[in-house]
Amino acid sequence: MPTRKTPAEPDGKAVLRYTERFAGVLREAGLPRMPALVFVCLYASEAESLSAAELAERLGVSLASISGAVRMLTGAGIIVRERPAGERQDRFRVDADVWLNIMRSRDVALARWEEQIRAGIEVAGPDSVAGRRLAESLAFFDFMRRELTDMLRRWEATGRSGA
Repeated sequence: MPTRKTPAEPDGKAVLRYTERFAGVLREAGLPRMPALVFVCLYASEAESLSAAELAERLGVSLASISGAVRMLTGAGIIVRERPAGERQDRFRVDADVWLNIMRSRDVALARWEEQIRAGIEVAGPDSVAGRRLAESLAFFDFMRRELTDMLRRWEATGRSGA
């Protein structure tokens, strides 16, 4: 009779298949392949954090590819790099509020896009074809940003942030 894995001991091959599937979805959304794999490997791990060597081993890739991926993910605030006292290796983890933080960064991006669209309206003139097209985009992004801000506030009010 085959041995069943407990929730605390997931099947490594099943976790890798899941990691590859979820990373594929993230790639479709624009995240490069290796950062997507590293993020999901950390996200789906039972360990609180993993070293670069552990990530490379789990994903079957080189340390160099892990290095580039963690540089991108830490720079974007998607994962956290830390070095526990007395250890020589950095460890990486996913913050409990990762999705909230990602959505907050989208809010900031929308505000920056709005700023540039406003500048475009000034350059093109509000009554030009381009100016009207830009004004419609501005209205859309303004709506999206207000809705996103409200959604983030409502989510935080649930008390589940960081769960």
